[in-house]
Order: sequence, then C-alpha cells, then structure tokens
Amino acid sequence: MSDRPVLRRCVACRQLLDRRQLWRVIRDYQDGVLLDEGMGRSAYLCREENCLEEATRRKRLHKALRCQVPETVLAVLKQRLNQSVGESAEAD
Repeated sequence: MSDRPVLRRCVACRQLLDRRQLWRVIRDYQDGVLLDEGMGRSAYLCREENCLEEATRRKRLHKALRCQVPETVLAVLKQRLNQSVGESAEAD
C-alpha cells in the first residue's frame, strides 16, 4: 500500500490535514449523528478550540452533514477538547 497520508479538510479552518489528526463526525442513515465510527456522510474537525467554536457559531457541521447536529454531540466534542488540554498540561 501507499505511505501517503489520507488528507481531509477541516470544516472550520479549511486546512488540509491527515485524517488521524481530525475528529470525524458522521451522519448515519440509521443512528443519526455519530463520532469517529460508522458509515455515511462525514465532516472533519480540527482538535482545536478555535475550530470547534467556529464550527458551532457558523453551523459548519450542520451544513456539511446536511442535518441538525444534536447538542450532545457538540458537548462530547467540547469534553474531548478539555481532556486533551488537561493531558497536555499534565505532560509539561
């Protein structure tokens, strides 16, 4: 197989990154909106506070997925962001 990374674009900042550096939000035809697993229409988001705020404020995830994104999904993303900030602070 190829060693080239699979690139995806963040819906907020529009930056191309390796998909392993991004959060994947999926609109599944059966289960609604999911995080990181499943099949269906996907949107990618950087693991940064600015991108999460921008995506929430301008409803970029809603537009990319073509559906309403529940507040619970946004809350889980905020929680993940806070955990990653806490882990990086502990490492210093």
